[in-house]
Amino acid sequence: MIEVHTEDWIGILVYLECHNGTLHTVGMELLGEAERLAKERKTDIYAIVIGQHLDEIEQSLIGFPITKLYLYETVDTFHMEIYQQTLIRCIKRCMPEIVLIGGTREGRALAPGVAIAFGSGLTADCTAFEINAKGNLVQIRPAFGGNIMARIVTEHTRPQFATVRPGMMQVSAKRYDKMPTVFRESVLMNQNKMQIQNVFTKPKIDTIAEQNLLVAVGRGIQRKEDLALFEELAQLLGGKLACSRALVEKGWLPSERQIGLSGNSVAPEYLLTFGISGTVQFMAGMRNAKNIIAINHDANAPIFHIAHYPICSDLYDVANTMLAQLKQKGVDHDC
Repeated sequence: MIEVHTEDWIGILVYLECHNGTLHTVGMELLGEAERLAKERKTDIYAIVIGQHLDEIEQSLIGFPITKLYLYETVDTFHMEIYQQTLIRCIKRCMPEIVLIGGTREGRALAPGVAIAFGSGLTADCTAFEINAKGNLVQIRPAFGGNIMARIVTEHTRPQFATVRPGMMQVSAKRYDKMPTVFRESVLMNQNKMQIQNVFTKPKIDTIAEQNLLVAVGRGIQRKEDLALFEELAQLLGGKLACSRALVEKGWLPSERQIGLSGNSVAPEYLLTFGISGTVQFMAGMRNAKNIIAINHDANAPIFHIAHYPICSDLYDVANTMLAQLKQKGVDHDC
């Protein structure tokens, strides 16, 4: 273990992922969480952006709770070696006690090597954070298949690294007049190192994470053929059908439809769950839904503890009644 004077490390650094001059939404979510933690720690927030079109990025970040903004101009396409070394250099420069990185493909590739460079720990896919009595970051995430919530603390090394998947935190809002202090630097690519020859962009897919309304089904569904009932209900309501991990494991629905830490994090305006008990893993992926309507025959189902509208009833009775009423009266898809 590398000994450090933890008191010398101050502030929270947020890695803002950027592509073609556009910030990934997870960075704005991390800024919101950093703001909450910074108030508790009475410290500052720093942000780092690596890529191109940095003038536009700088302008877009005016008004957010950032004290220092580090802009590193280099190749826009994620390059492991360049991005990793740049983030390491930035951390050595500002010495933050906490580093938050989005749990995207880029963030998952970037974070481990950077944490190793500082001999520190990394907690992946955190769902919540706390500050304990010693001022350490308590990194909370499901463990052992989602059966428990682990509370992980990095006591003796700095920074404290954590990743958070998109959709887990509330987005930060513009509400500050003060401009951040900006540090700019160009990062040159060593021609003797690995080069990226081609980049292929996948077409954007309309995923469940982007839906305003979801109908989610779980282990309570008795037969695969019954999914048609809930697919029709989702369509009539103007939404999409989603599911828990249990139905993906049965092969009834593809993983793209799964809600949870091993699937998608979602935050729709309306989420209707049918036959889902509510494991820790599932609820971590949908806790930010604005209106949760849970239908389950088990009055002790854990999901009822977070549901805004718990309905203890037979899921088939409820679904068929809803379908009949929707077909009879019509439905406003903008509900």
